[in-house]
Amino acid sequence: MTLDNGLVEALEKDYAAAPISPQDRVMLDYVVKLTKDATKVWKDDIERLRSVGFDDRGILQITLIASWFNYINRVADSLGVGRE
Repeated sequence: MTLDNGLVEALEKDYAAAPISPQDRVMLDYVVKLTKDATKVWKDDIERLRSVGFDDRGILQITLIASWFNYINRVADSLGVGRE
């Protein structure tokens, strides 16, 4: 969470070009891949997370949080939540 509006705008525009740490970039690369097609996540993706300092617990937390948001957003979308 941040109060830096410039960072938020940069992340919304293109997280890969935003001024974030290498660890955050690898995490977001993983989350994007997980979101687009979880069947494409392989052992090398997990190794990449480990290479920037995430341990098994951190990787599990990232996976669970991203998956939960994906799930709940799909439920809300399918039920028309927020649509007029």
